[in-house]
Amino acid sequence: MAFGVGLSIGTVNTVCSTAADRTGKLPPGRRSIPPATWRTTLTFDSSGTARVGRIPRHGRVITDFADLTQRGAPVARVGHRALSAADLVATVAYSVVAEVLGKPPAEVLGHGDTGIAITHPAGYPAAQVADLRTALDGVGLTAATLVAEPIAAAGWLAAERGPLTPGLALVYDLGGAGLDITLLRVGMGAPSNPIVGLPLHSLDYGGRAFGDMVARTLRRTAGSQVVPRGLSDAGSGELRGEHIRRSLSLVYKCLRIADVTMADVDRILVVGGAARPPEVAQVLAKELARPVVVSADPERTIADGAAIVARQALLAQESASHRHHSLTGLFRRVTRVAAL
Repeated sequence: MAFGVGLSIGTVNTVCSTAADRTGKLPPGRRSIPPATWRTTLTFDSSGTARVGRIPRHGRVITDFADLTQRGAPVARVGHRALSAADLVATVAYSVVAEVLGKPPAEVLGHGDTGIAITHPAGYPAAQVADLRTALDGVGLTAATLVAEPIAAAGWLAAERGPLTPGLALVYDLGGAGLDITLLRVGMGAPSNPIVGLPLHSLDYGGRAFGDMVARTLRRTAGSQVVPRGLSDAGSGELRGEHIRRSLSLVYKCLRIADVTMADVDRILVVGGAARPPEVAQVLAKELARPVVVSADPERTIADGAAIVARQALLAQESASHRHHSLTGLFRRVTRVAAL
């Protein structure tokens, strides 16, 4: 049996998901683990022990460290150690995996029945992926697989809607802190690196940007009111639709870089915590005129896909090991027969 654990560490939230075998059975001694979400924050107690997701009234809480591309990323000093942003991400990964599995990851990884996949933005250059890899190795997550977020999302798509016909999928990842657009090849024959063109990232769209947009609208309409009224559901939906339509400029830029048009795209996969409102998928489907796929909880899609990827990687390793042992046994039998 193979058991996969997937982890998506975003600027706002961290999501962990799991994937058992097709029958739903878990490896011996493994309990059923519901998906869980934490705020991406870190605090350290006097002993240097990290806590994820807590926002204490007093004391220092570290936030906004998950995006390694941001300049001035927080650096924490714990005892005599200075932790970089990559170290902080690795600390979150270790703490969450230990909490979910109920034991240190070192006691689980490498024993054949559990695989872990941790996602990262597709736009990270090789040096930042290497920094993250080094940080994960430093906390004992050497056996964890690193996978780009849109590739993990495509893993969920293939598991839910597969087998997929060969073609292009546009991953529209609308998170709390920004928007990521990535074009992927999916289906039979897709390469090991299925990203087409360049993945694009923008802080102009997403949960925080939409909140700023709402605040500006309220200030404009407040007039002489001491306390401005909130937006109605209809007003909020209309404003969100405008927000999504503005983001299409990033979609078209991604297509131009890849030298394709929207007609070449077979489907749009919508993920991210800020993609929950129905207006997001509705506007994309109407404006881009392509089929839109979105899960019941799009914030979980990347973590769910990462868990599937982790389990599949483990099964591939088991299959390769089985073939190796089979060939070794066959070679020994043939050798004995030849000797006789």
